[in-house]
Amino acid sequence: MRRPTDFLDEALITVKSGDGGRGCVSFRREKYEPRGGPDGGDGGSGGHVIMRATERLNSLVPFRFQKHFKARNGEPGKGKNQTGRDGKNIVIEVPLGTSVYDDESGEALADLTRDGEEICLLKGGRGGKGNRHFATPTRQAPRMAQPGLPGAQMTLRLSLKHLADVGLIGLPNAGKSTLLARLTTAKPKIDSYPFTTLIPNLGAMTLGDGKTLTLADIPGLIEGASRGKGLGHSFLKHIERTRLLLHVLDITYVPTRAILEDFVVVSKELERYSPLLAEREQIVVINKIDLHASGHRKIPELKGTLKKMGVEAYAASALTGEGLEDLKKALSVRFFPQ
Repeated sequence: MRRPTDFLDEALITVKSGDGGRGCVSFRREKYEPRGGPDGGDGGSGGHVIMRATERLNSLVPFRFQKHFKARNGEPGKGKNQTGRDGKNIVIEVPLGTSVYDDESGEALADLTRDGEEICLLKGGRGGKGNRHFATPTRQAPRMAQPGLPGAQMTLRLSLKHLADVGLIGLPNAGKSTLLARLTTAKPKIDSYPFTTLIPNLGAMTLGDGKTLTLADIPGLIEGASRGKGLGHSFLKHIERTRLLLHVLDITYVPTRAILEDFVVVSKELERYSPLLAEREQIVVINKIDLHASGHRKIPELKGTLKKMGVEAYAASALTGEGLEDLKKALSVRFFPQ
C-alpha cells in the first residue's frame, strides 16, 4: 500500500537536556591584593527540553527528518565570581492533539490540545559550584570546583489524534470525502475506488454568525479494523476526540444480510476498539440519493429502522448538495443550541 508523504501521526524522537557548566577555580589578583581569596564563579545550568503545541502544524512529518533534539549546555563559570550563562532551552513544536509517551516505560507524559500549551519534559543539569564555595578558615585557597551535572536523555513516542467537532465515518467509498468537500473548504482526494483517502482530512464548516465546526474525514473502516485490518488502528484513534460522529451510508450499497448491514459493521468495529467511542452520539447521512434506483434500499424504511434505534438520519446527496441544508441545521442545533 502506498504511504502518504504529507502526513505522519506517529513518531519516535530522542531528546536530551543540556549539561551543567563546570565551576571555575580562580583567585583574586589585584594590584594591592596579589593573594586574594577564591573568586571562581558557578557554572550555568543546562537548557531544558520543552514541548509546545501549535496550531501551525497539522502533522508529525517534521519528525521524519529530525529525530534528535538537544538543549544547549551551560557555560563554565569565570573568575571575579561570574556565573556562566545558562544553556538555551530547546522548544519542540508539535500539532494540537499530540500525546507524548515515554517509549521505554509507556508512561503518558502529556496530552497537548491547546495552542501554546507546553510541558517541560527534561530539566537541564545543574551548574557546578566555583571554588569560592569551598573556602574555609583552614582552607583559604581551595583549588577545587564542581563539574556540572549531566543532562537527562529519553526516547519519546509521539502520537497525533486529530481534534475535530465532527468525525465522518463509514465504509470505504460511502462518499465521506465528497461530503467533506461539499460542507467545508477542504479539498480531499476523491475517486471511485476504495481507500482513496489514506490520511484524515480536516475542514471547517461555516454555519453563519461566525460559528464554525471542524469536520474530520476518517479513512474508510472495514470489518476487522479494530484488529488492525485494512487501515485499522492507524485511523480509529482519530475519532476519539470528536464530539459527534457523522455516519455516512451509501444508499446504493446492497446488503447481503440485514438492511443496516453497513451501519452495523462500522458500529461493531467502534465498539471493539473502544466501548466509550461506540456510545458517542451519531447522526446518519444516507448519501448518494441522486443515484437511488428501484433495486436499492428504500429511504423511508432505512430512516424508520434507524429511528427505532434512536438514531437521527438525513437523506442527502454530497454530489448535488440536495438535503445538506437540513443536515447543517441539525448540526448547528447540536453544537450551538439557542
